[in-house]
Amino acid sequence: MNNKVFVKLIVPEIDKIYDVYLPINKKIGNIIVLLNKAIYELSEGDLKLSDSNKLYNGVSNEIYKSDVLLYNTNIRNSSVLILME
Repeated sequence: MNNKVFVKLIVPEIDKIYDVYLPINKKIGNIIVLLNKAIYELSEGDLKLSDSNKLYNGVSNEIYKSDVLLYNTNIRNSSVLILME
């Protein structure tokens, strides 16, 4: 699992928390699309599919730019992330 990080993902819109593995070799924008689709299915449609969702650091409130590889961010195992508009 050297090519993935294990994070806690908070989705305030539906008041849920997920533990997920994220690939380190993907851009944040691609990861957001994957997370949107996965959570839409897991929540049975409670989270609406959206192109405007962003990924935030749960501690520093930093917004991650969509064109940056996850590897080049400060996201590591046990990071807390927030997915919201």
